[in-house]
Amino acid sequence: MAAHRIWIKNPLALFTANDQEAPGGLVIEDGVITELLAAGATPTLPVDETFDAREHVVLPGLINTHHHFYQTLTRAWGPVVNEPLFNWLLTLYPVWARLTPQALQLASKVALAELLLSGCTTAADHHYLFPGGLEDAIDIQVEAVRELGMRAMLTRGSMNLSKENGGLPCKNVVQDAETILADSERLIDRYHERGDGAQIQIALAPCSPFSVTTDIMRACAEMAEARDVRLHTHLAETLDEQEFCAKRFGMRTVDYLQSVGWLGPRTWLAHGIHFNQVEIHRLGAAGVGICHCPSSNMRLASGICHTLELEDKGAIIGLGV
Repeated sequence: MAAHRIWIKNPLALFTANDQEAPGGLVIEDGVITELLAAGATPTLPVDETFDAREHVVLPGLINTHHHFYQTLTRAWGPVVNEPLFNWLLTLYPVWARLTPQALQLASKVALAELLLSGCTTAADHHYLFPGGLEDAIDIQVEAVRELGMRAMLTRGSMNLSKENGGLPCKNVVQDAETILADSERLIDRYHERGDGAQIQIALAPCSPFSVTTDIMRACAEMAEARDVRLHTHLAETLDEQEFCAKRFGMRTVDYLQSVGWLGPRTWLAHGIHFNQVEIHRLGAAGVGICHCPSSNMRLASGICHTLELEDKGAIIGLGV
């Protein structure tokens, strides 16, 4: 099949990842930018389509590095609008336990459409909720991503530490370790794409220190290393979490991260607010990624991520909605 070439012509402004100037626009061939044009220049090869961009600004697609698509359905629910994180979660877990495949499909499409309308073309979603009947949650998300034409890092989240065993989630939203790890292997085998043009990738994402066991954290780290995929979790989002780690594990969050084999460049963390200066240095030296989620942090009044200090020490900083 012949290549399809589009000329995005003479934009009002054009921003590239490496600050190259291209006032004449750019040429896209089968979804790949193949040429940046100076003012007055024309494409070196004939094009099939021309888009007059003189009233448009062209910029790279934004990347959202942390999301929960399913929570789109409950983000404005009255009973939790003024609750701190732990109370918010405890109130919502029984609601989320009733999530159906159809509801997840709808939530995923709404979340992806909102992102696209904001200029976001790549998103990482952290899905850790697998109540009975929703075992194929990530498969549903893959279908939604492909239908809307985005790119996504879909994380196979997990919770196996229920409230009865000292965790936070209710019993009907957790899974056993064998189920979690078997499904993680299945998803990597079926969907993880590599190299240029990859649309779907899979990462492993135990939900948080207060909802999974240390065994799951270690097993996911070992699988990620063996299968060459990434690791993701929430960390240091609230002071309650620091207190939980100190009480349950006898250590602070970054020490816990190191103890389970997660302190390295394969890992990126959501929120990352309550780190001290020594921990910021350790995270940067290890090349850990941090997703700063300002709207969520303001919503919970949980604090502000030290993005500049973390980046200065070597951490990779991203943004999440």
